Amino acid sequence: MPDILPVHLAIIMDGNGRWAKQRKMPRIMGHKKGVDVVNKVVRHASALGIRYLSLFAFSMENWKRPGDEVSFLMRLLDEYIEKELKTILRENIRFTVTGQTDLIPESTRKKLLDAVERSAGNTGMVLNLALSYGGRAEIVLAAKKIAELVASGSLKPEDVTEENFFSCMFHPEIPDVDLLIRTSGELRISNFMLWRIAYSELFFTGKLWPDITEQDIDEAISDFAGRNRRFGMTDEQVGDI
Repeated sequence: MPDILPVHLAIIMDGNGRWAKQRKMPRIMGHKKGVDVVNKVVRHASALGIRYLSLFAFSMENWKRPGDEVSFLMRLLDEYIEKELKTILRENIRFTVTGQTDLIPESTRKKLLDAVERSAGNTGMVLNLALSYGGRAEIVLAAKKIAELVASGSLKPEDVTEENFFSCMFHPEIPDVDLLIRTSGELRISNFMLWRIAYSELFFTGKLWPDITEQDIDEAISDFAGRNRRFGMTDEQVGDI
């Protein structure tokens, strides 16, 4: 494994439905298989030494899916938290949730918040689940907070900076994404962490999420380690840093 690791690894987990369709199974079977892969990837990323792992689990747009599928996904989320919380605590992982959690059913939300609270003192990898999340919505909510500060006189318009804007976003303690992986062969961002991926390295794989292995994650990280990240500077400037 390369010496260079992304500090913040984010993954758009895509392809559960297509995986099930290829096998003539109901879509929900793809989601169940996808949870098994989540478990493997979380453990693997933690063992590698990744500091932050963000998984795009449920978008704002996903609420538009058929009601029975949404209900199943919420039940699956319940089961995941109940089954994996002991592992999260044992492996010193800090669990957190990013998104508009007020839209999540109350019973599920309570379990999520309980997991966040119980793991808050852990010092290992931060596992950040993006649930009921949209990148544009996050930026709009941050803009509203900034507007409130300006309206109250706590902040002058000319003093608005990227730094204090970012402080109004979800979990400002979580840094920008270094490496973004998207599965299933789709070549788009799908409204995920638009602010934090401004200078992310992107890695696309044709494999569907239920087929992803630890070796696929290693391949993406190896590819990341070989890239020259300039952040708008020249090669010479980067070499001087």
